Amino acid sequence: MGTQSDIKLIEENGLRLDGRNPGDLRPIKIEAGVLNRADGSALIEWGGNKVLVSVYGPREAYPKHNQDINKAIVKARYNMAAFSVDERKRPGPDRRSIEISKVLSEALESAIMVEQFPRAQIDVFIEVLQADAGTRIAGLTAAAVAIADAGIPMRDFVTGCTAGKVNDKVVLDLSKEEDNFGQADLPIAILPKSKKIVLLQMDGDLSLEEFDTATSMIINAISRINEIQRNALSAKVKVDDAGGE
Repeated sequence: MGTQSDIKLIEENGLRLDGRNPGDLRPIKIEAGVLNRADGSALIEWGGNKVLVSVYGPREAYPKHNQDINKAIVKARYNMAAFSVDERKRPGPDRRSIEISKVLSEALESAIMVEQFPRAQIDVFIEVLQADAGTRIAGLTAAAVAIADAGIPMRDFVTGCTAGKVNDKVVLDLSKEEDNFGQADLPIAILPKSKKIVLLQMDGDLSLEEFDTATSMIINAISRINEIQRNALSAKVKVDDAGGE
């Protein structure tokens, strides 16, 4: 998150550099069941982001000392491919990806009925193929679809979005330039039915009024994004049904 608020990110007509209004989302497309050998999978394209998620399990947790006798453990592994950013990234996990993996694991565990699978493990691999701001939220949103595609019982979807502040104005779903040079970035993910917050992080500074505005924008957007998640699963079911006829 940059602090260069003097960089012009909103035009005189109020539009952002990519032509969006402050409350507009970038285009979002989700496809479920894209990998045959995974138990569940999804591909999300959100703006310039492309994130592939594969799910394996529930299966017996290994090594055995990692098992929880009361519930399944959820292991999300977030990784940015070396070619996902303009400047080639060093392959393998770094401090950022380890921290994001932990946060995403906890968010997904809150949605999955883990108590139904004692001593088990659910692996969720989140691979960022192309990065364009908001990769953790895009990955989390796709992961919920992939878990549902695997047939793993869930209390609810996990759905997220970001908002932030650029040129002293609160905007929804930050672009790469807004993320790099804006004044604040606020990713939030919730369980849409209960409105329970399962991820909330903030980089930069927002006043209480700006925080409330940003949160309201995110909550409104999440209902639209959740519909895209559900439609992706419905489309997969229709394809499966057609294939079985």
